[in-house]
Amino acid sequence: MQVVKTIPDIGALRQELDGSVGFVPTMGYLHEGHLALAKQARIENCAVIASIYVNPTQFGPGEDIGVYPRDLNRDLELLRGERVDIVFIPSDDEMYPPEFSSWVDVEKVTGRLEGASRPGHFRGVTTVVAKLFNIVQPLRAYFGQKDIQQAVVIKRMVADLNMGVEIVVVPTVRESDGLAMSSRNIYLSPGERQASAILFQALTLARQLWQDGEKKTDKIRWQMTSLIQKEPLAQIDYISIADAETLEELQFIDRPALVFLAVKIGKTRLIDNISLEQVCHMPLRGSS
Repeated sequence: MQVVKTIPDIGALRQELDGSVGFVPTMGYLHEGHLALAKQARIENCAVIASIYVNPTQFGPGEDIGVYPRDLNRDLELLRGERVDIVFIPSDDEMYPPEFSSWVDVEKVTGRLEGASRPGHFRGVTTVVAKLFNIVQPLRAYFGQKDIQQAVVIKRMVADLNMGVEIVVVPTVRESDGLAMSSRNIYLSPGERQASAILFQALTLARQLWQDGEKKTDKIRWQMTSLIQKEPLAQIDYISIADAETLEELQFIDRPALVFLAVKIGKTRLIDNISLEQVCHMPLRGSS
């Protein structure tokens, strides 16, 4: 596995690769969810490139960039274990030199959910991902279902700008109690970690109500809200039931839909989602 820090260096290595290249962009502090992306990329491509970069432009004022968890040596060992060929770890100056003044804005699908709660977030995401795609030139790029709005936004960008990159969404990897794996889970105290199971319980309730025939979204949201409010440490940011492609809010579930939620457990903001299109067997940590 080769580790490079500059755009010219990764460009030179990229020219030496033959066949399809799969790309796994990350912000580091890797967990089994990230490794699932690398595994899928390894299966489907001749070569795999990963990036580790905590992108400052997708963090808003007062967000956690200053304390975002980092452990580069551990990350590199994990990627080596997944037989990743190249890891790109650029600096801020490499990605955003002093004269940098170009941005990628995707409209509509960025206006809701995380886009509404975190203004400017997706402009930072789409800009850095566009840059990484131009640098790495992958055939396929891999993203997790947990951040499905991000994947929808990037798919829209790729289609609109004719980038020619296939976006592969890999199912969410969960802890044994259903909590979606996330680098931010490390912020949770033991009591908060126990309380965080309420997110998946609420999503599971939504799916069960839908499978039992409930199609009115206001009734599903009400029951999810009632359940979450039983947990004293939980504070709801939003609950949304939306069209799976456009992310437009639905009043009645008559098409493939996604249930989204963002909930603060103590000071830690967690997001998750579940599909109402079909029953998925979601990977659980420690499950057989």
